[in-house]
Amino acid sequence: MTTAGWKVIIADDEPIIREGIHNSVNWEALGMTVVAQAEDGEEALELAVRHGVHILLVDLNMPIMDGLTLVKHIRDQVPDCKVIIISGHDEFSYAQEAIRLNVDDYILKPANPEQLRKVLERVKLELETTMEQNELLKSASRQISKNFPLLRERFCTEWVQGTLTQGEIEEQLSFLKLPSARPAQLCIVRWPETSSNRPLLKENDRQLFLFAIENIISELLQPYPRVTFRDDSGLIVTILWDSVAESVFSDIAGSIQVYLKIPIHLQVEPMEGPITEIAEVYRICKAKLYKESDVSPLVKRAKWHIAEQYSDPDLTLESTARLLQVSPVYLSRIFKQELGTSFVSLVTQTRIKKAVQLLNSTDLTIHDIAGKVGYETQHYFITAFKKAMGIPPNQYRKGGSSS
Repeated sequence: MTTAGWKVIIADDEPIIREGIHNSVNWEALGMTVVAQAEDGEEALELAVRHGVHILLVDLNMPIMDGLTLVKHIRDQVPDCKVIIISGHDEFSYAQEAIRLNVDDYILKPANPEQLRKVLERVKLELETTMEQNELLKSASRQISKNFPLLRERFCTEWVQGTLTQGEIEEQLSFLKLPSARPAQLCIVRWPETSSNRPLLKENDRQLFLFAIENIISELLQPYPRVTFRDDSGLIVTILWDSVAESVFSDIAGSIQVYLKIPIHLQVEPMEGPITEIAEVYRICKAKLYKESDVSPLVKRAKWHIAEQYSDPDLTLESTARLLQVSPVYLSRIFKQELGTSFVSLVTQTRIKKAVQLLNSTDLTIHDIAGKVGYETQHYFITAFKKAMGIPPNQYRKGGSSS
């Protein structure tokens, strides 16, 4: 508490009673200071708000605004103020209303100085206890804020491991100020160095590279609600609450290659179902990540480009090679070598897969679907669809089969 002590206001319409109360207590010994006296409730309220008063000694029977009305306003405007009623009314209805308003004590006039001192001592102890609790809460809050990144990482690690109930997840999301909705995507980034049994770098240097990777991820995903953390095996995991375009992930891989001169493996999976199913999405994403670890960053960027631009009729091996700054011959060879399929085949697979989704989920015409998946003519689309699926798109939509 400051050297000025706990601030007190005495409110009574009779000056002699105000002075009597003021002179009957050794305020300094109690660590208190009477900062003002008021002759009516309206004045007392204005002074209480202005001074941020801690204790209000108030008579019930005052002009302009009576004591009980004053207490109601005090409870709204200075909620932590302790209220002691000193009144000539000993009727039960007054005491009952005072109890309802949660006053701290009710003393009948004439106030006994010793009784008043004991009440003030008790109120002072309550104020000190409350202040200590508030300080502890502030200290705890500061500590929690300081450790928020660590708390988020621990929570997210448990979340993707599937050890939390839905209620626990929702509670932690709220506490850690993360979106309460189901995430849209889960992304895992692996730098092969983190999993090497014989690391080429010192631990400090390795950590610096990991921090640099996380910074690039955070910068390029800055517009999206997300949380990024490292799992138990050192993988960088990002949970996203908005769907992010494939081109952004391609930019992440490309930027890490350009600025850090290191290759990374990146895998993204969509989130569906309840928030508890993130553990299964994480498991699938991790399995695919390791399965595709042998795929070069160049081929991954080409795959992301196809996933992003499949609806463009001008998407070709040549345009993609130009974008990636390699020759079409080299891109074609490495594509076939690493994926076991040609560039054109993957484009066709991607377009037909999207067309199937549109046939199942929309009422778009075959002509419109053809345009949306990158075919310039309906005839060309039908031919490609039939070759891939065994039946034309119209028959597929009606639930037909190739038999």
